[in-house]
Amino acid sequence: LSSMIYYLCLGSNLNNPVKQIEIAIQRLENDPGIKILRSSKRIITEPYGIINQPDFLNQVLEVESSYQPQELMERLLNIEKAMGRVRRIKWEPRIIDIDILLAGDLVLDSRITPLEKPSPEVIIPHPDLHNREFALHLLNELIPDTKHPVMHKTIYELRTEALDRKLT
Repeated sequence: LSSMIYYLCLGSNLNNPVKQIEIAIQRLENDPGIKILRSSKRIITEPYGIINQPDFLNQVLEVESSYQPQELMERLLNIEKAMGRVRRIKWEPRIIDIDILLAGDLVLDSRITPLEKPSPEVIIPHPDLHNREFALHLLNELIPDTKHPVMHKTIYELRTEALDRKLT
């Protein structure tokens, strides 16, 4: 079975975010189907969506995985759950958040093309990636020249545009 390269974004703003990111990385490393190839720097970012909450710590990982997207998504959600994440409202503070940002040229939206199992929902590239300057900033560190498979612009270009929007 061929493996795929995925880009994951980790985020935390509760219970010692540095420790939470490290636990999440440890759990990813312990999974035989996931191999971490490279990681970005960790940066402190302002909350997105709901503003009145602590800043986030974010990091992007480049991983190689034998899992298909839905299997990987399931594993990531299980790690979040095992670490105590409870999903109540969108954009709330969280112990850990692990998103799939990109997987090469793959374009997948389980809302449009149903997967074998009804859940979890998988959308790759991440539907909000082009608006998230912090995620583009971290991706730009690893893959500036990679083209977004839907927007057909490089990560570097998308980040520049997101920065311009943020500054105006």
